[in-house]
Amino acid sequence: MDAVRRAARPSRRGVLRAGGGAALAAVAGTAVTGCGAGTDDGVAADGTVTVEMWHGQADTAKKVLEGLVADFERAHPKIRVKLGGGVLSDVMLQKVTAALAAGSYPDIAYIFGSDLARVARSPQVVDLTDMVGAGPVPWKNYWAASRDAVTLNGRVRAAPAVLDSLAVVCNKKLFREAGLPLPKAGWTWEDFVSSARALTESSRGRFGTGWPGTGDEDTVWRLWPLIWDLGGDVVDDGGKGIGFADTGARALEVVADLARDKSAYVDPKPGSEQMYQVFQSGRMGMVVTGPWQLPDIETAGIDYHVAPLPSFSGRPVTISGPDTWTVFDNGEARSKAARTFLTWLARPEQDVRWDIEAGSLPLSRRTEALPAWQDKVTRTEGLNVFTTALETARVRPVHAAYPEVSQALGQAIVAVLLGRSTPEKALRACADEANAALLIPR
Repeated sequence: MDAVRRAARPSRRGVLRAGGGAALAAVAGTAVTGCGAGTDDGVAADGTVTVEMWHGQADTAKKVLEGLVADFERAHPKIRVKLGGGVLSDVMLQKVTAALAAGSYPDIAYIFGSDLARVARSPQVVDLTDMVGAGPVPWKNYWAASRDAVTLNGRVRAAPAVLDSLAVVCNKKLFREAGLPLPKAGWTWEDFVSSARALTESSRGRFGTGWPGTGDEDTVWRLWPLIWDLGGDVVDDGGKGIGFADTGARALEVVADLARDKSAYVDPKPGSEQMYQVFQSGRMGMVVTGPWQLPDIETAGIDYHVAPLPSFSGRPVTISGPDTWTVFDNGEARSKAARTFLTWLARPEQDVRWDIEAGSLPLSRRTEALPAWQDKVTRTEGLNVFTTALETARVRPVHAAYPEVSQALGQAIVAVLLGRSTPEKALRACADEANAALLIPR
């Protein structure tokens, strides 16, 4: 993601919005179907349909979307897409929640993937299964992460909006000074920890790596690849308990090792901006991040190398955090127009523009194969590592209790990062809280 996409979502994955989710649960079944953003049906006398889209983007990403909308309207003169919402994506859930409660909501909204399960409980959310099952949307050609992030109980509840993955970006200069070889595919978490230790120079204010320390989703999603690699999961097969009771403590041991060595800079503020600033100032050897950070790293003049995430097993695994365009029912005409626009937006020729100019990875292999994207890969050091990682990327489950599970795990990670708890004790406390949340009927 470039600096502008980062500005559009200042805390990247966002601070957990459990309060907003609870409020949504209260109104999900009470909002009035079809009243939507205004009292009319959005259809003008000449048959033109106006669709309202709360996009949550800023600066360059907003301008890219405005350009795409202009092109769409030229090709579809009977559909107008009104971009608005007035808020960035980090607070979109609260605005949508309030809009549903008031019965005045948009046709399309930008919803974080981790929030989709709760939003989709509203009867106003349009099922898009038919949209992706036929027609020009390259659904079967999408990366599995793109499909999984919007599928709930076998139904497609939104359209993928952006796609990313995590890898490790390394400062070549610091690796040379430490006498370390640059990591390659197949390296282990033990290698990662030992490299972080060797790269750390407290007297010079240098850190081996960094980790967000606020307990929010930015803190948590970095740990899921370790848990998955060890054979764990977010929720167990029965859906009534966490799926990492055995593997979570082992994953947290990596965090404990970094804390014990004082080789990880713990960012105390949401958004990880301080962590990234430390890396971009040349005082951090490795940072686990996504493609959105590469433009800033290049601008800072860091000579960098990108490696896949380490593993315990030798099998590659990473996490992707796709976000969504969620459609709300404001009547048949507006819902149909919204689906038409999102179908058009998902086509490779539009997707590649959004990816290159706004900082996403390609939603589908068809987009990845386009010359424009291949040229972007050639010109951007390490970008191919992030796209290759999509082959084995997993996503967090579309589950209504995920925010509570994440919150509990976030507290455990912070306790270990700050040396306040052992991995075993922190995991037990996490399990008690998360399992209680999973037992609540939803």
